[in-house]
Amino acid sequence: MMTPKPVYLDCNATAPLEPAVQQTVSHWFSEEIGNAGSRTHSYGLAAKRAVQAARLQVADVVCAKEDEVLFTSGATESNNIAILGMAKFARDEGRGHIVSTAIEHKAVLEPLQALASNGFEVTLVKPDSMGAVTAESVISALRPETLLVSVMHANNETGVLQPITEVASKLASHPAFLHVDAAQGFGKDLEALRSRRIDLISVSSHKIYGPVGVGALITRRRGFKRPPLEPLAYGGGQEGGLRPGTIPVPLVVGFGLAAKLAQRSAKERAERTKAIRTQALEALRPLGIRVHSRLDQTLPHVLSFSVPGVDSEALMLAVKDIAAVSNGSACTSQSYKPSHVLEAMGLSEDAISGAVRISWCHMTPNVDWRSISRMIDSLR
Repeated sequence: MMTPKPVYLDCNATAPLEPAVQQTVSHWFSEEIGNAGSRTHSYGLAAKRAVQAARLQVADVVCAKEDEVLFTSGATESNNIAILGMAKFARDEGRGHIVSTAIEHKAVLEPLQALASNGFEVTLVKPDSMGAVTAESVISALRPETLLVSVMHANNETGVLQPITEVASKLASHPAFLHVDAAQGFGKDLEALRSRRIDLISVSSHKIYGPVGVGALITRRRGFKRPPLEPLAYGGGQEGGLRPGTIPVPLVVGFGLAAKLAQRSAKERAERTKAIRTQALEALRPLGIRVHSRLDQTLPHVLSFSVPGVDSEALMLAVKDIAAVSNGSACTSQSYKPSHVLEAMGLSEDAISGAVRISWCHMTPNVDWRSISRMIDSLR
C-alpha cells in the first residue's frame, strides 16, 4: 500500500497546474504543430493566432495593450531585461542611479549588483519590522539622475504587499521608469498593477497555475514611446527584437489561459485561500507563533512565521510526512544562508532561524492543521 503524499504547501515556489490549463498545454504539445513565426502555411498561422490570443489574455489582467506584452521564460528573465536592458540608455543620458528595496527577489538584486559593479549607484530602501516599505521612503531616495525605481508587488517570502499604487502616484512628476516584479501578485491582487504609471511588469506563469518555463515582461508605452530597453541576447528578432528565440507555443497558450482564469476567479480564489489561512492560524496560534507580517497587508495564501524555541529545519522535518513547507525562497534555499528579507526586517536571529513559509492555493485540499500543530509543539 502506497503511503499518501504530504499536502503541498509551497505554492510560492511553484504552484500546481489548473486542470483546464494542463489539458490545453497537452493539446498544443500533442495535436498542434507550428512555429508562430511561420507565415506560409496554416499550422504557423494557427500558432500565431494562438500566441496573439494569449498575449491579449495576459495584457487584460493589468489593463495593458496586447503589443505591450513580451513573452519570456519567466519573471527572472523579465527582471534581467527590465534592469540590465536600461544600462545603455542610462549611460547615454547620464542617469546612473537606481532605487529599489532590500527585500527584492535575488532576480532583481543580482542584476542591480551587476550594474553597481559597473559604476551605477543603487539605493536599497529597507522595510519595517513587518516586511513593508513605505512609498515615502522610496520617493525620498529619488535624485534628479534616478533612472529606474524597482519595487516588488508582493514579497515571495512573507507575502507582504508593497505600496506600488502609492509609489506610482508619487512618481507622477519624476521621469524615472517604474519596474514592478509581480511574480507573486499578478492575477491575485489585480487593481494595483493596472496603473499606467507602472512602466515595466515582470510575470511568471507557474505562480498563477500555468506551466513552468514561460512568463512575460509588460512594457507600457508613455504616449507613443516604449521603455528604452536593449536586448540581452540576439538572433531571430522575435518579441520586438528584445527576446529572440522560437516562441514555445504550448507554454504561451497555457499561460494565456491561466491568466484569463486568474482574472475571472480572483475573488473566489482569495476567499478560499483566506479560509485556509483562518484554519491554519486557529491551529497554530496556541504555539505562540510570531507572524512576520500584518495580515491585512499580506496575500491571503501566504503565512510566514516562527515558533519560539523551534528551528525551521527541525520543524520541516517533523511535519514532512503531512505537509511540504519551506523556510524561504526556493531560489536560495540550497545556500542555507539566513534570509536577506528577514534580516532586512531586523528580526532576531532566533526568529530568522525559526522562520517557515507556508503557501497554498485554491486547489489545496483540506489540511490537518491540528496534527501539524501537535508535531511542532512536540519539538519545544
